[in-house]
Amino acid sequence: MLDLKQIRQNPQTIQELLDRRGAGQYDLNPILELNRRQRELETSRTQLQARSNEIGKLIGQKIKAGSTPNSPEIQALREDGNQVKSTLSELEPQEKELKAELETLLLTLPNLPSESTPMGKNEEENVEIHRWGDEYLPQNDQILPHWQIGEQLGILNFERAVKVAQSRFVTLMGAGAALERALISFMLNQQTTAGYVEVIPPMLINTQSLTGTGQLPKFAEESFKCESDDLWLAPTAEVPLVNLYRDEILEASQLPINHCAYTPCFRREAGSYGRDTRGLIRLHQFNKVELVKIVHPNTSEEEHQKLLKNAEGILEGLKLPYRTIELCTGDLGFSASKTYDLEVWLPSSRKYREISSCSNCLDFQARRSNIRFKEAGKKGTQFVHTLNGSGLAVGRTMAAILENYQQPDGTVRIPEVLQPYLGREVL
Repeated sequence: MLDLKQIRQNPQTIQELLDRRGAGQYDLNPILELNRRQRELETSRTQLQARSNEIGKLIGQKIKAGSTPNSPEIQALREDGNQVKSTLSELEPQEKELKAELETLLLTLPNLPSESTPMGKNEEENVEIHRWGDEYLPQNDQILPHWQIGEQLGILNFERAVKVAQSRFVTLMGAGAALERALISFMLNQQTTAGYVEVIPPMLINTQSLTGTGQLPKFAEESFKCESDDLWLAPTAEVPLVNLYRDEILEASQLPINHCAYTPCFRREAGSYGRDTRGLIRLHQFNKVELVKIVHPNTSEEEHQKLLKNAEGILEGLKLPYRTIELCTGDLGFSASKTYDLEVWLPSSRKYREISSCSNCLDFQARRSNIRFKEAGKKGTQFVHTLNGSGLAVGRTMAAILENYQQPDGTVRIPEVLQPYLGREVL
């Protein structure tokens, strides 16, 4: 959530930054008007409350000085006081309603792009900043798509998944299930060695949690909800990991907090309109190892670079060619101020495809989730900064292995780092 005080004091600057995401998409004027009205009501209420207190005090003083409770003077003061209380009873719900409207509008505003985020309208204007692993690009020109080689090997079954659920689900069989488990273990081992504390969070999460990290209200249609409860299936472990600390005041000495978690993730993929209907790229249910950092604002940028390196380290350990992209202002996620995407090479389509997004949300999620910290010897509190990144999306990593390690004879080599987990060298 953006700082309302900052919006009020610097509306032109904030509007210009929002326009970098897309001119005309966001309008601060309704928020400024609601805030003006709410502040006027607050001033009137405060003045009336002071007048009510003054009348009560005056009545007490006059009775103490000898006036009788039924005297005309006291009766007049009481009538005045009752009128003030009646007006207050009308103002308070009006003010409460304005505050609720104001908060609803604030929740629809995305985070402000970082000053260092490149300007651009869409993904076509993202900036490549790093490429790795050209020496590992496969030389085989007859590489099958991952879903085809996976079905031939008997490790991916989409038809039976449709029977059990519907389209955009997969069943992993035999060595496919083992490969998924090996990837999860490898990723978690790498990240816990790097200093992340592993967490197994709840997979059903409440509305407040999704609102806190920015998935609600904007992405409600992309989430699965349990209609009988105030619970949703987690779209990413970022949500429960951040919300573990909602409404808390941490000590500065506790920061940074680094968590990693393997979880299934659930997304409707609303609006994908037939994209990636085959294979493991865009499923309703997929596994992911997530990285979350809760940090001091002074170290936010440094911690972002560390998180990026932690995610890149998985691809480099697996020897999968990838590139690092800095997202432009028009392609930023709702809660992000600055984002790097990692894109892995998929040779069957001769394209790099996203496998991780590493974002710095600054204090945007912390304001929505009310996560603060205090420093020893200093008054007051500050909002923490939150960062998140996939380390990595497991299904997309499997897809990359099935294609990049595919052999002309139809077998698939296992990356060296995974061989101890699987006890084999070839699928």
